Amino acid sequence: MAAAKFMLTDFPWDERHHILNTDDILTPALVLYPDIVTANITSTLNLLAGNPDRWRAHVKTAKLNYTLRMLLDRGVVNFKCATSLELLQACENGAKDVLLAYPVMAANARRIQQIRDRFPQVRVSVLVENDDQVRQWRGSSIGVFLDINPGMNRTGINQTRTSKVFDTARAVLDARLEFRGLHYYDGQYGAVAEPERTSQTHAGYDQLMNLVGGLETREIRVPEVVTAGTPTLPCSVAYQRFQNASFIHRVSPGTVVYNDATSLTQLAALGYAPAALVLTRVVSHPHPGIVTCDAGHKAVSADAGVPTCVVAGHPELTPLSPSEEHLPLAVKEGSNAPNEGGVLYLLPRHVCPTVNNFDAALIVRNGAIESVEEVSARGDKGPLLAGPVGTAAIGGVARTRL
Repeated sequence: MAAAKFMLTDFPWDERHHILNTDDILTPALVLYPDIVTANITSTLNLLAGNPDRWRAHVKTAKLNYTLRMLLDRGVVNFKCATSLELLQACENGAKDVLLAYPVMAANARRIQQIRDRFPQVRVSVLVENDDQVRQWRGSSIGVFLDINPGMNRTGINQTRTSKVFDTARAVLDARLEFRGLHYYDGQYGAVAEPERTSQTHAGYDQLMNLVGGLETREIRVPEVVTAGTPTLPCSVAYQRFQNASFIHRVSPGTVVYNDATSLTQLAALGYAPAALVLTRVVSHPHPGIVTCDAGHKAVSADAGVPTCVVAGHPELTPLSPSEEHLPLAVKEGSNAPNEGGVLYLLPRHVCPTVNNFDAALIVRNGAIESVEEVSARGDKGPLLAGPVGTAAIGGVARTRL
């Protein structure tokens, strides 16, 4: 497998990102551009032949009720999430069908059941990969997907362990649970160049289809197959055997609603644009050829490595290794350094955890700040399982999020 570092090295200035008056903005600040979010949603739906039912959008990126409602307004009602708080936000805002695509056990599983009980009209599903996880849902109305490991080796039953897949599916049915289908996240191909990315993913989908066939031979119907985060979205859509299959095939990208310096490289030909930037100010000139801004890794996530971002419209500035609150930038020799107090717009390398770093986002349209919106699914639950009404006392402060 030919690995490559997928990330933009520079990004030209787009006038749609300009904020007319930044004097009263406290930096670093997360900025969302709803017109671009709308365009990105449209680009994704166009890839799906205009059918929103094929998109099980992952809300780990969207994070805001504001953005979730934009998806719902376009007919996207099937979602995927990674935390109980994301599940709660999706249910509260009108989602019809939500898959918690993260293995949960013990108190975490009971939290999911609490949410399901509060929203009986929402079809809630979970992942399982073994008999212990199946047993904990016995007697519930939670739907169950088998988590298939396509070689990413993060969770799931390895796709080569066919007997284990068949036995676990049978255990779901024996437990009188609703078997919803197969979940298959092939995120390991994000740093593989085309055409090898498509070749590798399609080889994996061939094995996935063999699993479907084996289950059906054993009279176990597979209602749905979920594949593809952002990197393999076009590969999954192009796989012929998913078309007119016996099951509903859905893709589950999340990053595409905002995009980042990684996804814009992976999906360069699909018309996506960055809808989330971090506004920052230059705070220091500590050394010749270096300036520092106030967007360290507590603002722009460093989980994907260094550089953590691209400075939009400034190819002469190269982000260096950040500290908690500071981001030094190397200034290309012969270029003018930005003045202290000057604002810069950063395109994150990984937008999902970057959004999670902020309590609120500025909504900017046509250069003007339209509103301030809470990052409503930031973080997760409190450390104690809440009671039935969803109130827990933490550190003497009552919290009402379930």
